[in-house]
Formats: sequence, structure tokens, C-alpha cells
Amino acid sequence: MSQQKSKSNSILPKGCGCSLLIFIGVIGAIMLFPGLFLTFGIKDKQVEIFVPSFLSMANKARQSEAKQYVASMNKGQQAYFAENSTFGNSISDLGLGIKTETNNYKYSIRVTQRAAFSYSLPNKNQALKSYFGSVFLVPAQELDRNAMTTVSILCETNEDRPLIRFKPTDEPAEPIYQNGEVICGKGTTELTR
Repeated sequence: MSQQKSKSNSILPKGCGCSLLIFIGVIGAIMLFPGLFLTFGIKDKQVEIFVPSFLSMANKARQSEAKQYVASMNKGQQAYFAENSTFGNSISDLGLGIKTETNNYKYSIRVTQRAAFSYSLPNKNQALKSYFGSVFLVPAQELDRNAMTTVSILCETNEDRPLIRFKPTDEPAEPIYQNGEVICGKGTTELTR
């Protein structure tokens, strides 16, 4: 018996079957499970990245650390002011046991006579959001004309910090006290007061 070679009448080039099946599978997965993929915009165009959403969830967990730390620093500044009539100059002054640097963020404080600012900036090579907290010394007019009280605010950057920054002015503005109101700076959104 002689063996006959069979020829395919397919219009597809040899070896395309697997690639085509993978392509169809990926498109099907996007349509059936859109939550498994990240979507973002670049210059008004929507782009899909085929990255599981659990990576986004990991970033949210990392950012949760920063939110908690900055909120704690705000409360710590308010308590420190109540006891000492001045703001704490360092994180250790607040007695919170917060580290100034973790795997994900660097934390710092800046103090003026009438305000204390808390910062959480992502470490290099971390595309995470930054968080800013402020405690302001303001008139407590409902108590007494001369009485002062503290008010706080926690703000989050509108976008993740880029891995590569082109100019140092990329950092968002810190919160301000203006016209009797505490507001987040440009490029940030209020989370809590």
C-alpha cells in the first residue's frame, strides 16, 4: 500500500489555526468578563490592557495603607495640638508608631504656625496614588470669638503617580484653607474631613 499525502484546501496559511483560536478566545474573554481587564484612556482614546484586575486590586490594597497612615497622622496632629498648643514637627512626635517609609510609600510632615501637612508619596517605580492630609488651626466662632479649633482633610491624587515624571511640577497641590473652608489642592479629590 502506498501512502498518500493529503493536501488541505484551507485558505489560511499553515499554522494559523492555533493563533486564530487564541485570538478568538481573548476577544470572547473580554466580552464575557470585562472586569478581568484594565481599561484606561490615552489622549481621549480608550485602550484595553490584558492584565488581570487582581493587579489593580493589589494597588488598592497598597493605597489603603497610605490612606490609613495619613488619616492617622491627621488625628495625631489634632491630638498633639490639643495637648501642646502646637503641631508636631515629626511623625515620631505624634506617637503613632508609623514608619516614615514602607515598601510602597514615603511619609513626611511639614508644619507651619497654622497648619500641619502630611504626605504619602509612592516610592520610585510604584505607579500608585499620592495622599495628602492637612490639619488647619481655624477660628471656633460658635464657641468664642477668640477660640481656635482644628479641622482636617484627606485628599487623594486624581491619577496614579507616573513611573516617569517629565517635570518636577507634576506633584499635585496640597490642601488649603480658604474663605473659611478647607479644600483639596489642584489635581486632588477630597476623601474625608
